[in-house]
Amino acid sequence: MSDDGQLRASDAQRDSAAAEIREHYAAGRLSEDEFTERLDAVYRSRTVGELRELRRDLPALPVDSSTELADRRRRLRGELIQETGASLVPFFICTAIWAFSGASGSFWPIWVSLIAIIPLVRNGWALYGPGADLDEYERRRSKRREERREQRARRR
Repeated sequence: MSDDGQLRASDAQRDSAAAEIREHYAAGRLSEDEFTERLDAVYRSRTVGELRELRRDLPALPVDSSTELADRRRRLRGELIQETGASLVPFFICTAIWAFSGASGSFWPIWVSLIAIIPLVRNGWALYGPGADLDEYERRRSKRREERREQRARRR
């Protein structure tokens, strides 16, 4: 593979570089003119190497582990919500049937909602509960995904 400095920079990489430059400006390492010039250059940059060059003479910022943890949880929460949304479809269908049949008696579709609620609570506890181990949670999720892919491949 060629030098990664020649790879195209993503919007996320440009935003990250801009945030770093803002931090250095706030710490007093850059004058206002340098800050403006570098920030403009960040958004004009096309490659990872150009972004790296703009930060070459600046010290590395300490990694904020709480921000990294929040980003991982946000990403995993989004995946969890997406999966849960699909499992709520039977609940909504049953609720519609219950409503169109006169909505008499107890609200029995609530039992169908357990299909979505139980995994949601279990996974939510794994993400936010005491002693949450995101590495282990991600390993289990990827293992389950791989098992599902293998099952689909065997069915074909």
